[in-house]
Amino acid sequence: MKFEIKTIGVVESCFKEKFGIPRQPGLVPEARASIIIESPYDRDEAFYGLQVFSHIWVIFIFHQCIKEKWKPTVRPPRLGGNQRMGVFASRSMFRPNPIGLSVLKLEGIRRENNRLRLDVSGVDLLDGTPVIDIKPYLPYAENIAEATGGYAPDVPDTVCEISFTDEALVQCRQHSVDYPQLQSLIVNLLKTDPRPAYYAASNKEKVFAMKLLDFDLKWLHTDNGITVLSLDSGAIKSHNQ
Repeated sequence: MKFEIKTIGVVESCFKEKFGIPRQPGLVPEARASIIIESPYDRDEAFYGLQVFSHIWVIFIFHQCIKEKWKPTVRPPRLGGNQRMGVFASRSMFRPNPIGLSVLKLEGIRRENNRLRLDVSGVDLLDGTPVIDIKPYLPYAENIAEATGGYAPDVPDTVCEISFTDEALVQCRQHSVDYPQLQSLIVNLLKTDPRPAYYAASNKEKVFAMKLLDFDLKWLHTDNGITVLSLDSGAIKSHNQ
């Protein structure tokens, strides 16, 4: 059976490239995005009542993986990238149908330049992600107290020590008007250790960079923790410096 799925909206996210995006929603509360609803679905009545829910399910397309083949087994980062699990026992992007879902905090619904926007936080979505459906999160049905998490039972361990160079602190302060949670966003993002699993396993000192908001975030990862080096404007060539 074949059927057509329509895009109802597009994500405008603080994450401009795949590298560095949190691996699950909710890990970085300061990570924000807007879902811009497209016509003809941007009718106010279609979203009437949604504003009283604190969280929503967002169903989306892994649009940068569409040309990739699905894989029956994958190497989950949670297992250090060393063990294989079935694709249906993972949240891998490389699926028979490249569909993802995230539960996000709904910060508000508004119109800007006559475009309907849903502001959300705790995102793990790439800028430009197509959204195919939105549903309210129902705590009584979906917060299952006795649920178990298989090989990912708890929140991942975080890097404890994160410091900033003087240059990075100055840059954060300079942009605090436009991005008041910028420093906190960086701290909580880097605590999730966004490095690929093979880098994490090697534990080698290395400089990484990623595109965040309108900036190029660069940091040094050592055995003792992370040092944020700079937050500059301009395009970066690679996350592996």
